[in-house]
Amino acid sequence: MTGMDEFDTQVTTRLNQLHDMAAAGGLAPAIDIMASCLSNDGVVQSFGTGHSQAFAMEIAGRAGGLIPTHAISLVDLVLFGVRPVSELGGPQFERDETVADQLYGLYDIRRQDAFIIASNSGANGSIVGLALKAKQAGHPVIAVTSLQHSQGVVSKHSSGKRLFEIADVVLDNLAPYGDATIDVDDGIANADHGTPDAGIRMGAVSSITAAYLAQLLTVGTAVKLRAAGIEPPIYLSANIPGGDEHNQALEKLYGARIKPHAYR
Repeated sequence: MTGMDEFDTQVTTRLNQLHDMAAAGGLAPAIDIMASCLSNDGVVQSFGTGHSQAFAMEIAGRAGGLIPTHAISLVDLVLFGVRPVSELGGPQFERDETVADQLYGLYDIRRQDAFIIASNSGANGSIVGLALKAKQAGHPVIAVTSLQHSQGVVSKHSSGKRLFEIADVVLDNLAPYGDATIDVDDGIANADHGTPDAGIRMGAVSSITAAYLAQLLTVGTAVKLRAAGIEPPIYLSANIPGGDEHNQALEKLYGARIKPHAYR
């Protein structure tokens, strides 16, 4: 079996496990939070740093996704002048727990909003800090994280907590410790034995499994809203006729709550 074949197996095995979990109702608590949020004029606030930014983008502002969503971004602290440009590009920015209050205060976040926060390690200061801030403010928090990795590391937040220890609902992205699944030396997987000294590895899976979870949550939330007699507000692709008009009409209902840049 080649390394590519083995990586395919690692990915499809995890996706099948997530499918089975969802089919058994494992996503219901998270879907309940999201549907309740939207039915009460709330916005789903999504956040991730590093490669987990891709999860936030998968939740918020994409074709086929829910319109009352907003992706929180560390870059906004620079764009809006709260933090200097020099802080971008380094790991310390996402590890800085002081950004949590700054991020929360940067946007029009309301009591009925819900938070969904993604972090493979679940240990960085900004991630833990924003989860704690959201809980303190009374918002429900959904976490998407690697339990295997997070349980094997120490929090970088002064509270000593990791994301999975704070959230109301925890979804395991099933990534192994260190994320990568393929041992470069022999081209075979050694995911079950991932340790800090496991050698050079490739084939990270957290972005793939997290994106799958994001889409399952989006679909599940839309189905639940429709079942309750509420038409789910869904983005159309801006690259099809009528897409812009459809999207802009619904976006205006939420304004700066979902498009802060446009209203600055």
